[in-house]
Formats: sequence, C-alpha cells, structure tokens
Amino acid sequence: MGVEYVAQFEELKKLLKEKNNDVDLSVLEKAFKLADEKHTEQKRKSGEPFIIHPVAVATMLAEMDMDMPSIVAGMLHDVIEDTPVTTDEMREMFGEEITYLVDGVTKLKRIPTSTKEELQAENLRKMFLSMASDIRVIVIKLVDRLHNMRTLQYMNTDSQITKARETLEIYTPLAHRLGMTKIKWELEDLCFKYLEPESYNNLVAQITQRRDQQEAYIKKVLDSIKARLDEAGIKAFLDGRPKHFYSIHKKMISQNKALSQIYDLLAIRVIVDTVKECYTVFGIIHDMYTPMPGRIKDYIAMPKPNMYQSLHTTLIGPDGQPFEAQIRTWEMHKTAEIGIAAHWKYKEKGGSKNSGEKTAEYDGKLEWVRNLLDNQKEIEDPNEFAQTFKMDLFTDEVFVFTPKGDVKCLPKGSTPIDFAYAIHSAVGNKMIGARVNGEIKPLNHKLRTGDFVEIITSKSNNHGPSRDWLSVVKSSEAKSKIRQWFKKECRDENIERGRECIERELKKQGYKYEQLIKNEWIDPILKKYKFSSYEDLLNVIGFGEISAQKIINILKEEYIKSISGSKEEEILAKIEGNKNKKEKQKHMSDHGIIVKGIDNCLIRLSRCCNPVPGDSIVGYVTKGRGVSVHRTDCPNIVAMSESEDRVIDVRWAGESKNTYIVDISIQAVDNSILLLQIAKLIAEMKLPMKAINARTTRDNYELIDLTIEITDRSELDRLVKKINGLENVLDVSRTVK
Repeated sequence: MGVEYVAQFEELKKLLKEKNNDVDLSVLEKAFKLADEKHTEQKRKSGEPFIIHPVAVATMLAEMDMDMPSIVAGMLHDVIEDTPVTTDEMREMFGEEITYLVDGVTKLKRIPTSTKEELQAENLRKMFLSMASDIRVIVIKLVDRLHNMRTLQYMNTDSQITKARETLEIYTPLAHRLGMTKIKWELEDLCFKYLEPESYNNLVAQITQRRDQQEAYIKKVLDSIKARLDEAGIKAFLDGRPKHFYSIHKKMISQNKALSQIYDLLAIRVIVDTVKECYTVFGIIHDMYTPMPGRIKDYIAMPKPNMYQSLHTTLIGPDGQPFEAQIRTWEMHKTAEIGIAAHWKYKEKGGSKNSGEKTAEYDGKLEWVRNLLDNQKEIEDPNEFAQTFKMDLFTDEVFVFTPKGDVKCLPKGSTPIDFAYAIHSAVGNKMIGARVNGEIKPLNHKLRTGDFVEIITSKSNNHGPSRDWLSVVKSSEAKSKIRQWFKKECRDENIERGRECIERELKKQGYKYEQLIKNEWIDPILKKYKFSSYEDLLNVIGFGEISAQKIINILKEEYIKSISGSKEEEILAKIEGNKNKKEKQKHMSDHGIIVKGIDNCLIRLSRCCNPVPGDSIVGYVTKGRGVSVHRTDCPNIVAMSESEDRVIDVRWAGESKNTYIVDISIQAVDNSILLLQIAKLIAEMKLPMKAINARTTRDNYELIDLTIEITDRSELDRLVKKINGLENVLDVSRTVK
C-alpha cells in the first residue's frame, strides 16, 4: 500500500470519529480494502495510484456530513465501472442500498448500435432515474466530478475542454438546482479556467491586484456592523468575500463592462441564530447604509426552488462603494452551502419526533426531479432527451399566481399555455384564452413574476391543443402533455403520415421498401426506443419526434453490413468482375463521391486525412464498414495498399454543395496577436471555424491546430496562402492523424 493514500484514509476515519465517536467504520474499511485491491494496477493521469481518487471522494462526502452508505459508495463508485467486480458481487458484499448508489453513478457499457452522443444521453437518463429515487446518487456524482475537475491539469487539452464543457452544461446547473452553491461555484470557476484560459487568467490577475484594497474595505464594513450588532445584543458571525470569478465574468459579458465598471464585486455575510434576528439585522444595516432601490430580495419569505433562503440587499458603503449583504440563520447557511445534502439527515432512520414532517418536506424538494423525468419520459430520442434536460436545468424561474393566490413556478419566458398545463393537462387541452392581471392577453404573452393568471377554457368536448403551441411553450411539462395528446388523439393520422415519410425517404436515398424494411432490422430499433410495434414507430415519425431519415440511415447501415460484412468476398469479386465491363456501375454518395464497380455501398470520408474536393483520392474496402475514402498521399492508405484487392477507384462527382471538415497545423514564432489575425482571415473568407487550439513550446514556437469547414480544395489553398503570408508564420500543413 502507498503511504500517502493510507494516510489520507486514516485522516478520513479520524474525521468521522470526530463527528461521531461511536461510528462503526468496519464497512468503510472493507470498502477501502476492496477498492485498493481492485484498483491496484490502475493509475490516474497524474501517475498517482488510482485509489487516491475514491478516498478523496469519500472524504469530501464525509465533510458534507453525508451518511455512511453514501461515504462507502463514494469509496466504491468506480469499482463496477473500471474493474471486473459485478453488481451481483457487490450486492453480496455490501448489500442492496450501497450497491444501488454505486450502480446509479456507473456509466452504461457501450453498445455497438449507439453513437457516442446517444451513449452520453442514455447515461444521463440512467443517472437521473436513479437520482429521482435516491438523491444521494447525484450528490456522489457531483463530488466525483468536482475532484476530477480539480485534477484536470493532467489531461490533454481536448479532454480538458470536453470535460469542462460537459460540466458547465450539466453538472453546474444540477448543483444549482440542488442548492449546492459551494460545489457549483468551484465547478464554474474550474470550467472557466479551462474553457477560456486567457479571460480567466486576466480576471484573476486584475482581482489579485485589488485584493489588499478589497480586504481592507470589507474589514472596515464588517467592523462597523459588528459594533452595532454588539450594541443591540445580537450574537452573529460575519465574514466577507469577493464574488467568484465566473459570476464576475458573466456580469462583465452580459453588461458589456470592464471590471472597473462592476461595482458590487464584494459581499458580506451575516449569520445569526433565528429568523427574527435576520430581520432585526436587516433593519440595522439599512439604518447604517443607504440601500439601492430594486436590489432588496427576501428569499426567507419566498425561498428559491432549490431551498435557498437568505435576505439580500445591496447598499452604498463607505466612499460610495456598493456591497451586497446576505443575512441568514445557521440552518439556512448550511442549506445554502450544500443544499439538498444538508437535509439528508432527515431521511435517516431513528430521526426526531419531527422526522416524518421533515421527510415529507424533503420529498417535496425533490418533486422537480420527478416532474422533469415525467415530462420527458415520452421522448424516445436520447439526443433530444439530453438537449431538453439541459434546457430545463439552465432555465431561470418566474413565480406566477392563480386567481386563488397559489404560486406556480415556471421557466423564464413561459406563456399562459405553460401556466395552464402546470395546473392540469385537462385545463391546457381545453384552453382558448387567458387573462393576465385582469386583461385578455395573447397565448404567446411572456409571463413575469407576480402576474395573476386566469385560464379561459372551452366547454366543447372536441377541443384540443394546436400543434403551433409546441413552438410557443417554454416548459418541458407543457410540451410533453401536448405531445401526449397528439400521439393519443391523432394516432391513425400520425401512422399514415409516418408511413409516407418513410416511403419518401426511401425514394430519396434510392432504396426499395423490401430492401430495408425487414423485421430482423426493425426489431432492434423498436427495442432501443421502447416501442411495442412498428406502428408505434410510425406514430412518432408522423408526429415529428423522430425523423424518417434517422431510421432509414440505421436500416441502411444494416443493409450495407449484410452485403459488405458477411459477403465481403462477393463484393470484392463483384468489383473485380465489373472492371472488365465496358459500362461500369456508378454510385454517388452523400459526400459527392462516385465509386466505380459497386452500387449501394456505404461510403465515408476517412477522418485520418479528411479528403476534400480537389484532392487526389482512393477507396479502400473495409470489413463491414463499406468503402473509406483517403487522400492518395495519406500514410495510412500507403500502409494498407499492400492489400491491392481492397483498393478501388473512386473520384469526386464534380460540383458539390457539400461541406467538408479539414484540419490544419500552423507553426510560427511566438506572436501574441497571431490567433486574432488567423481568426480575422477566416472570418473574411466566411469559412465556419469548428475548433482552434494553440500552445507554446519550450523553444518559444507557437503551434496552432485549426479545424475549419470548406466546400473544395481551392478554398483551402487560398486560406493556406493567406496564413503563410502572415508575419512570423513558418509552416502551414494539412494534418494527418
């Protein structure tokens, strides 16, 4: 055993003993022993033993006062995913509860028919389904992600960007919705660091320069407030802090201001024992400093959906400099820091006499998770599921009132239609109009916090929603209920429309119905999307939830495999035989490529050399994946050309409206404005830029990798010529992977 991580585990045990001297650590010790044994051959990207990571995750969970099953699951969270241990074996060793938590954060194994995006979406769906049953799943996942982000410097640049973007899209809004502010802020700053390193470093440098001045200012304000609270006999904890980097950056971008123009960079926090003292402190601070109009928020009387409670006010401090004050109780503070995790103790066995009430309150806080899943259970396409989920997580809320004074929380930008479906699906389906604050408003009217809304419904039994509403509503709940209505009420119409879409797409791609629509290929699609019949599939195609093109593309791949996989020799023989024919069959692919000697074959442009129109190209018959097209100077095709029977003639079809991805490498003497010059050139040529990555070598050379989209070789040649003309550029070349 390594000395370092054993010492870290001993610190974890010591921490748990300090919190509860009678705690039983036997299960945790058993978990540590198993994790150490199973991860023994594995290393992190830093070169450290892998076991350091699960020990760190378990320690972070312990610091958040999570229960023992959560801490043990944190220790074991990678065992099922990264080692031979099975779910059944873990259940036998650690029981159902711990195994459920570990399985909830374990990624699904890759299945052959799934794309990378679909797999990620299905992993999200699995994780959120587990989270709806047991919130500890997502708490463990967030802590796992936080520790991985803290050590992201050991990964390559592409992996850093991918991880940071996924974290910012999914995990930081999740932490926000769960009220886990401390984790959210740290994740956001880490993402900012890797996604926009130049902006991050500039902002950190500017704030560091002001640090002494800011700390002196905060101390002055805190000392003044502390003296007044002591006079009033109020025991309080006070501290001050600058806002975290990412929130400052977002404000600078949204308001188009420099750092010097952002005034409320500083915030103080006052923590007291009771709610009554919160309001007393609020009055005292307002007596000391002038509050800014419109900047007072009472989240105690009306908590945020993520359970956050505090009084917020922005004041004009000494020397006219604004600062924000947050006033809360200790219980509110714990909830503000770790959110839903602070309430987990009420779910544990043997709670207080109020534990039943607290459990009901806790379950209520998770209702949004279940609603989110309910709203999207009708979405069969995993990619659409992921996009809708991200949208739901990111959306800010508005609070709208019913005529009786009940509050409905809706996504920002919601309409009266969203409000109607939030009341009940029957109200939404029969809706014909709405009054907002007593006035008739159009159905696409955007609601604001504080609006009173009354829905006008039809008395006719035949009335239903309009398809146009799907483009108007904001909430996934409303979209889901509208979809349900159309799928149920218009099933026959949808099936007929779906059949027409399939036939139209078959004709467009040059296939016959009997070539692709076969039970052995349709059944896996039905299973994948959880349909019970082909008519169910046609229903959602006709409704527009899944495109006919997507289904035909899947079936086309199966068809190609059937002729180019098991019958590969026949294809090669067919090509050879056709070489002797005067009239050779020609097939033009979606990429604008003609293959001589074969029809209806899957064709793909090789990603190793990214050929574009104008390049000299050659085809290679692969095993089960059709023909891959390479540049003739590609090192990979040179190596593969030993199998001469697999190399075939291909050519560009001529004029094409397609676009092509191309990778370029640029070597230059270190130049601080070169990136801007290159970006300007690309913008002037109106070429879409897909990615850019720059790094400086130890020899002070700058290496830039660029991915752009072009229509032909001439565009590429013009761009390369212009980049070569820039000062300090040494070499520009196509990248071959």
